[in-house]
Amino acid sequence: MTREAPTNPNSKQRDEWNGARGSRWLERHETIDKQIAPFGHRVIDAAAIGCGKRVLDIGCGCGETSFDLARRVGDTGSVLGVDISTLLVEAARRAAQQSSVSNVRFEEADAQTYPFQRGSFDLAFSRFGIMFFEDPDFAFRNIHAALRTDGGLAFVAWPAPAENPFVTIPIRAAARYITLPAPGDPTAPGPFAFADIERVRGMLSRAGFTGIKVDRVIEKVGGGSLAETTELLLQLGPLADLLNTLDDQTRRAIRTDVRSALGPFETSGRVLLDAVAWLVTARH
Repeated sequence: MTREAPTNPNSKQRDEWNGARGSRWLERHETIDKQIAPFGHRVIDAAAIGCGKRVLDIGCGCGETSFDLARRVGDTGSVLGVDISTLLVEAARRAAQQSSVSNVRFEEADAQTYPFQRGSFDLAFSRFGIMFFEDPDFAFRNIHAALRTDGGLAFVAWPAPAENPFVTIPIRAAARYITLPAPGDPTAPGPFAFADIERVRGMLSRAGFTGIKVDRVIEKVGGGSLAETTELLLQLGPLADLLNTLDDQTRRAIRTDVRSALGPFETSGRVLLDAVAWLVTARH
């Protein structure tokens, strides 16, 4: 039985990524892209995408991964980057106009419901942009339909927050000064929605994907100074919205504790942290 498309899907995520969260990301996207770029490269390598292929980049943000993919598929291939954030898509389009890459285009679109032409892509790709669907079962069916019969899926997603110090360090610092909100639904749309990898396997299988493979990969993230890394974790991490509700004294205390906790990871003026992610590949 064919399911109907969700009504007003991903509205909360659309509002956030066109609001404060999107603005914070846009302001720091060059720094963020540099830090998480190794994960994108791992996914591209795992997908073994070659010249002449057509790729869908889901949650493309400001376009860095789309440009990497475009260079990989060459002039005879093409890349479509989609994102629900007008702010980020406009930034990606500006970058495209200023670059020499001509085989990439960007659309403000929700991959969960967008009416892609059936069988039009060789690969659906995502670097941490695929965990925000309101109805992931419906989304993966839509993505599956957009792939050629010999096409593939490759993405990287975050595991549980406890796996990564860039998440746990700010949370532990804040817990010394305030009572943190109770954890919400772990499967709700957000960066950790795909932490339960068996749930992800089930969603992909129900959508029709086969040959599902999951690898736990580790890369170094960071590279900025102690002060820069402290601010980045506070402005873009799990405490970003909460910090804005606190008084100046409490914010300063949390910032000081985060900086102290990052100190042992600093070498030659740069902070580097191990980051863990799920690398998932599958076939149509």
